[in-house]
Amino acid sequence: MSEQPSRTGERVFLVVVDESPEMHKALRYACRRAKRTGGRVALLYVMEPPEGQQWGGVVDLMRQEARQQAEEVIARHADTAASLTGQPPAIHIREGKSRDELIKLLTEDRSISVLVLGSSSSSEGPGPLVTAFSGKLGSQLRIPLTIVPGVLTEAEIDAIS
Repeated sequence: MSEQPSRTGERVFLVVVDESPEMHKALRYACRRAKRTGGRVALLYVMEPPEGQQWGGVVDLMRQEARQQAEEVIARHADTAASLTGQPPAIHIREGKSRDELIKLLTEDRSISVLVLGSSSSSEGPGPLVTAFSGKLGSQLRIPLTIVPGVLTEAEIDAIS
């Protein structure tokens, strides 16, 4: 998958892709805001690095499988983004810890103008990225953070975006 550069001055809404229900709500919100403001969506998928003391060939195979899975997951969400916005999203696939890679991407890609995260509606809390960036790590963000509540329906998201 190739990364698509944004046009100068265009608002870019970054969504961190995973398989959580709240991510779908964040994606819908970001897509609708991008379409309404003439901006675009960027997607970030972070692969966890292989763990343990594996032989080199095994680690390489694990990375290839993780990359293939990442491309499949992000392609599915890229299709959703394209159908909601009318244009393909910028795609970023990285390996590491989600919050570390997110901070690196925001430092490297100055075109990203808003980070959109979904907040979990479960009793376990809002989710690790929402917790991190609405707390101590919030000072490391150079852009606004939009948190989409996980309890919102599609109709409610459409009404506010």
